[in-house]
Amino acid sequence: MTEALLEARDVVKHFPVRGQGLFGRRQGTVHAVNGIDLTIEAGETLALIGESGCGKTTLGRVLAGLYPPDAGTIRFRGQAVDAESSIQIVFQDPYASLDPRMTAGAIIEEPLRIHRVGTRAERRAKVTELMVAVGLAPAQVDRDPHEFSGGQRQRIGVARALALEPDLIIADEPVSALDVSIQSQILNLLRDLQDSRGLAYLFITHDLAVVDFIADRVAVMYLGHIVEIADREALFEDPRHPYTQALRAAIPEAGRGRRRHPALPGEVPSPLNPPTGCPFHTRCPKAEDSCRALRPFLEPIAPGADHLVACPLAAPR
Repeated sequence: MTEALLEARDVVKHFPVRGQGLFGRRQGTVHAVNGIDLTIEAGETLALIGESGCGKTTLGRVLAGLYPPDAGTIRFRGQAVDAESSIQIVFQDPYASLDPRMTAGAIIEEPLRIHRVGTRAERRAKVTELMVAVGLAPAQVDRDPHEFSGGQRQRIGVARALALEPDLIIADEPVSALDVSIQSQILNLLRDLQDSRGLAYLFITHDLAVVDFIADRVAVMYLGHIVEIADREALFEDPRHPYTQALRAAIPEAGRGRRRHPALPGEVPSPLNPPTGCPFHTRCPKAEDSCRALRPFLEPIAPGADHLVACPLAAPR
C-alpha cells in the first residue's frame, strides 16, 4: 500500500434544525456524519456508497474543507485540511454547478484567477490544455454553459477541478444526472485522467455497477456511519455487513433479472433521531439485543485483514 494521502479520524458533522424566521428556535439536530474513520491512498479510487440521505455528500464536503468538522481530525499529506487546492470537487449536477453567466473558458480559468496562478496569457493557455484533456474543442472556449450537452458540461466541471493540479478529486455522483450512454464516456475519461495524472478519487455514488467499474476499494455508509470497507472484489464476492449484503443482492445479473432476496424491513431512520446502538439494527434481520445497546466499530474480519466491518455478527465463515 502507498502512503495515506488523506486520513480522517472520528469525524463528526451535525447541522442544527431551526424553526421559521431569522431567530427561530433550534428544534433538533441532523446527525449527518457520525465518527467516521477513513483513509484514501495516493492514486487509488475509494468508492463511497449508500442510500440517498446517508451522509455521503456531507462527508465529501467535510473532507474537502468546505464544511468544518464538529469533531475529529482530517489530515492531507500529514497537514490539516483547510479548503486545500490539492483537493477539488466534481459536483453531481452539471447544470446547476456551472455559472450560466460565465463562458466555459472563464469557468475553467476561475480557480487559476482566485489562486493567482500565472499571467492571463498563461492561464488562457492552461484553459486550452485542460479543454483538450477532457475532450472539448478549444474553439468552444467562449461558449456559454447552455450551449453544451450534459456530458460536455460535466467535462467542463472536470476541467475546472483539474485546473490547480490536485492530488485528490472528490467526485460526488458525477454521472448520475447523465444519460447511460454518456455515463461510460465520463467514467472512461476519469480513469484515463487518473492514469495520466496520478490522481486519487473519492467517488461518491449509489450505483454498484459504477463502483464495480471504477473502484479499487469501497466504503459502505449507512445513516452517517461507515459500516464496511473492503477491496472491490472482496466486497462484491463476500460482503459481510447485513446492509452491504442487501445492497449486493439487489444488483440485477445478466440472465437472472433481479436477484431474489427479502426486501429490508422498515425504512431508514431519521437522522434527526438516529437509533442507539448499531444504526442498522432497526432493519437488520440478524439483530440481537446487544445490537440495540452497543454501537459497533470497524474491525478486521480476521487478524491483519484489510476487510473491515462494523458488525460483531459478521464473523469469519
